[in-house]
Amino acid sequence: MAAGLVMNQDLSKILNELWKADEHRLVPGVDYQISVQGKAGYVAAGSNNARDCARRPLFSYVNEDRLRSIKSFAAFTALLDNYEMSTGIAEVVTPEEMAENFHFLDVILETKVMQLAHQYLVSRNLTSASERGFRQHLYDIWFQLYSRGGRGRDSSGFEHVFVGETKRGKEIMGLHNWVQFYLQEKHNHIDYKGFVARRDKNKPDEDDQVLTLQFSWKEMVKPVGSSFIGVSPEFEFALYTICFLLSTAKVSRELVMVDEFHLQIVVYRHGKYIGSSYPVLLSNNNTPLE
Repeated sequence: MAAGLVMNQDLSKILNELWKADEHRLVPGVDYQISVQGKAGYVAAGSNNARDCARRPLFSYVNEDRLRSIKSFAAFTALLDNYEMSTGIAEVVTPEEMAENFHFLDVILETKVMQLAHQYLVSRNLTSASERGFRQHLYDIWFQLYSRGGRGRDSSGFEHVFVGETKRGKEIMGLHNWVQFYLQEKHNHIDYKGFVARRDKNKPDEDDQVLTLQFSWKEMVKPVGSSFIGVSPEFEFALYTICFLLSTAKVSRELVMVDEFHLQIVVYRHGKYIGSSYPVLLSNNNTPLE
């Protein structure tokens, strides 16, 4: 078990409700196929040299027709090209892009997953009881721009977590979303280097829906990244929003059991906004904790 952490039973309960309600989650081996291949080697932070332990892409197949047919995936994908990749360069949000952001929120708020999340947060007085108020709350914590140390407002929670960005063009930050990973890999911008295992013994199964991996993105290497695989955008939005609003800490790490996956959910706070959020897979039902 992760040092010093105790399983959060209440959080696990609502996250499992979200998991069961996620009717738009894709089915491994049916809607998509991954190839985990070899175990990635150690890469020091800031280094862009990584041995390639995966000769093939991570995603060998994704049913794009199914993705396009699901409103939340279609609305989500439309947002992925709205951002400047490097921090230090101020973002400019056009009226069209703002409309796309709100359209995405409107679409996911129609889903059972987000309705459950809203009910849970209202029951704990963490958000507005009105859908309009909750919508604005989501916009503020995910899409409002802020500075990561540059001169202008150069980042947002959504960009960091779901799109990915770079530290002044030299180091990958964020990019914890499987759809963005797949699309960037498809266009030869991402090169999957291999899976990252705990203590040499946790090789992922190809139906696992949480992965820790190593990759390069436009010549920069991310030594360790983690992501849910196959889940819907509304599931990730709901999960990370709940974890963010439940804590006021600069960094929160919650131990949960979601379906068969024993996870640590990590959320970084940037003032009133989400700085980063991602899952860390500790074990599944096929692998021991220690």
